[in-house]
Parts: sequence; structure tokens; C-alpha cells
Amino acid sequence: MKKALVCGAGGFIGGHLVKKLKQEGYWVRGVDIKEHEFAPTAADEFLLLDLREEENCQAALALQDGKFDEVYQLAADMGGMGFISFAECEIMHNSALINIYMTDVAARMGIPRYFFSSSVCIYRDMQPGEPEMTEEEALPAHPDNEYGWEKLYSERVAMAYGRRCGMKVRIARFQNCYGPQGTWTGGREKAPAAICRKVAEAEDGGTIEVWGDGSAIRSYTYVGDMVDGIYVLMHSDLEGAVNIGCPQYVAVDELVATVAEVAGKKIHVRHVDGPVGVQSRNFSNARIYSIGWQARVFLKDGISLTYPWIEAQVKAHRSRTPDCSTC
Repeated sequence: MKKALVCGAGGFIGGHLVKKLKQEGYWVRGVDIKEHEFAPTAADEFLLLDLREEENCQAALALQDGKFDEVYQLAADMGGMGFISFAECEIMHNSALINIYMTDVAARMGIPRYFFSSSVCIYRDMQPGEPEMTEEEALPAHPDNEYGWEKLYSERVAMAYGRRCGMKVRIARFQNCYGPQGTWTGGREKAPAAICRKVAEAEDGGTIEVWGDGSAIRSYTYVGDMVDGIYVLMHSDLEGAVNIGCPQYVAVDELVATVAEVAGKKIHVRHVDGPVGVQSRNFSNARIYSIGWQARVFLKDGISLTYPWIEAQVKAHRSRTPDCSTC
């Protein structure tokens, strides 16, 4: 039985990845600074560890009998635009420490395969309809935010250790990922979850606020597709960074319209000032296609799987919150 370590297993994608690996027959240890907020872990063993400290990375990787066959490093300080637009120092400090220590310890312990979760935030701001950018065209670099700069630096760390120590490194640049059991409120949620929450909270015919003018273009990847892509990439011969994403590009207003349609509501939009990020990112998925992976879940089907879960969270939260209108 293969043994895998998933760092960030208490998070959204990490939690789903643990389930995927268990389905594939792995013994899995999950590690995170917190337990999963929405679902009990599927890992065989779960350790609460702060991976910003080197000794905790050593503890995460230690096995009594041998070593891990695969390490999946998804632990990071991250969130949607509302978070990464103001938490620049925390992101640069916390995520860099995790990646420096985890990559170094894994290489010194002779881990044969190491996965690092990067992001399409490493790409520059682009115009809608601009020709798709390949992985190599990310350099010379000009990310729009510090989250992207940290990811780009940590990619280089992983590749350098891979060359020096003979560790097979696989790097995925994630698109915006969404699905059930992800953060949906509190400031760290991504756009699909935030829009689902706002629509679930609104009355039919109501109005929700959306940052910016609604024209920014994004591509959203369903979490089931994402973890399948991670698994396929990890077991491939593709070296260097690889984009994993859905080829469907939509404007933010189109995302709102899709969520409203799934919810069966008529929703009006009030555009307000707020952090929007880049106008567009258009990038090629040709490398991941070359090893047999393609997105299977497009936006409407993915929102149909996601919205009911978030709607249920909103209703449960309301039932737990006292009504103080008569207090």
C-alpha cells in the first residue's frame, strides 16, 4: 500500500484530495494547522501541526517504517481577493516559511515524489480575448499580487531541490476552484462561494452587491476535476509547472446569472467598489491535456452541485443565530 502525506488536509482542496487518495487505495496522513471545518477527515491519521516551523515539518514526514511515497504540499495562507488584497505580509511570510521548510525536509528525507500547489495568480494581468499564455510565458514575471509572487518563488524552490536531490517534483498552477465543503463566508471565500452565499441570503427579486463592474473574466474549476488533475499530474512525467483548469471563461456578471438560475431566483446586481484583481487571465491547458486530463464539469453543472450545499449552510447559520429584532 502506497503512503501519502497531504499538507493542508484541513482545507478545501486538501480535504477532497485526501478522499481521492483513499479511493485510490492509499494510506494517507493529513496535516494542517486546523481540522477541516465542514467534514470529518478521511485520512487514516491526522496531525495538527504548524508547518511554519521546521521541526513540525519533520514530524509530519516522519514514519516509523520507511518513508512516504508521495507528498502533496497544499498548505498555504490564502483566500479570495478580499483576503489576498490586504493580507500581503501574512501571505508572504507564512506561505514562504511553509514551503521553504517542507521542501527542504522532504528532499533531505529522500521523498521520491513531491507535489506543490501553485496558482494562476503568477500570471500577469491580461485583456479579455488575448491569446492564451503557456506556462513558460509566465516569465519574465509580473504577477498582480503578492500571493502570486510567493507562489512563483516557491515553485523555484521546489524545482531547485528537485534538481539537487533527485526528487521528482510536480507543480500545478490552480485556477479558481469551487465546490461543496469550501469556505463560504468570513472573508477568505472565493468568488463562486461568495456569490452563492449572497444569492442564498437574498430574497427572490432582491439585490446583491458585487465588487467592480462585473466585466472581469475568470475561469472556474470544479473541485472534483481539480483533484483528478492533481492525481494524474503527480503520476505523469511532466516536469515544470502545469496549468490545471477549465477552458470556460465567464464574466463575473455571468457567474451571478448562473448562480441565480440554479437557485431559481431573479437577482439584481449593484456594482460597488472593492478589490477585483486582474481583468482577465487566459492560459493554455495543453500540457495537462497531453496526459489525458480534461475538465468534465463546467460552470452550470458545478454550481448545481455547489449552491445547494452553501444554501444549506446559510439556512443552518440562520437557525443558530438569535433574532434580536425583538430583543
